Amino acid sequence: MLVAENIEIEILAIVESVIFKSVAPDTSLVKSGLVDSMAAVDIALAIEDKFGCGLPAPEIAQILESVKSITTYVAANT
Repeated sequence: MLVAENIEIEILAIVESVIFKSVAPDTSLVKSGLVDSMAAVDIALAIEDKFGCGLPAPEIAQILESVKSITTYVAANT
């Protein structure tokens, strides 16, 4: 089982590599405009590749709200 802290570190690295900016785990990604639709796809694919956990399209904006929300989803679905 993956530890949530380790998941968060990995997800933070994925997000920062896609958006080319440093963010805090609770930074709003979608509402702030840091993550647009293309970045969302890149992040979702990287998460699926890394953790084997797909992000359902109807919930993707909610899941990608912050690194913390992504971590919560991945931890619950891996």
